[in-house]
Amino acid sequence: MSAHISPELQKKIELMVESMPAFPRSVHKILDLTSDVNCAPKDVVEAIEHDPVMMGKILKLVNSAFYSMPRKVTSIKHAVIYMGMNTVKNMALSIATVGMLPKYNAARFDMSAFLLHSLVTGFVARKISEHIDRQEFDSIDFFVAGLLHDFGKVVLALSVPDLFAQALEMTKEGISLQQAEITMIGVDHSQVGAALGEKWNFPAPLVQAIAEHHQPELVSNILRDYVFAANQICKMKSIGYAGHDIVEPMSDLLMANLDGSLDTLLEKVGNLEPLIDEAKVFASL
Repeated sequence: MSAHISPELQKKIELMVESMPAFPRSVHKILDLTSDVNCAPKDVVEAIEHDPVMMGKILKLVNSAFYSMPRKVTSIKHAVIYMGMNTVKNMALSIATVGMLPKYNAARFDMSAFLLHSLVTGFVARKISEHIDRQEFDSIDFFVAGLLHDFGKVVLALSVPDLFAQALEMTKEGISLQQAEITMIGVDHSQVGAALGEKWNFPAPLVQAIAEHHQPELVSNILRDYVFAANQICKMKSIGYAGHDIVEPMSDLLMANLDGSLDTLLEKVGNLEPLIDEAKVFASL
């Protein structure tokens, strides 16, 4: 949590986060294992195989058009061999998160449109990473960051639905959702999402990207930079809906880091329709 948050506000966020269900035990086990550089692949395989639902969804995803494998993958062991441990870990993380989205909420926040926006943001961030130096990260790291960047909105929709609904209503007056959240609730979804990421033991760079995804003026954070750009591209193209459609400007620092404007990046990404189709496959798991 940020040192700039008051104790009272921090407590408020903690109470919201505590209202969320815990991740499945298998996902916690996978995250714990893969945080150890000396982790044996067989241990990750065993953790997934102890969760038949997770195992089935990972195999379905590995064999979908999302990865276009040359031959059918029939076991988690083969998935780890072909895809790598980090990719399989992030698959489990993503599938578990998507599975926790409720169909209905008292705030009447459209979860289907939110999921589409989040998934395509992840796919666009991954696509951008193919054209720009991604340093120590795998391309799926950018997908996961894009998928999870707005999950704090889910916490707000479930924990303070009336206030979140009022914040959503305020965006119709041209106010950004994060400003409306601070006015109505006292916190915004990036703060709450980062706290949730800490509770769920997300890797530190991912938590930081979630916390800063509306702050492109800060010192470069490669995950955040790509997610910020991908998020704006999805809003430009009205893909799904995440509470408001205000396209935020890129800072000079961000444009320098990403070697161009949103329009330049959109040209590099190309046709978004295949990414939208991928998102629909993922959402159906």
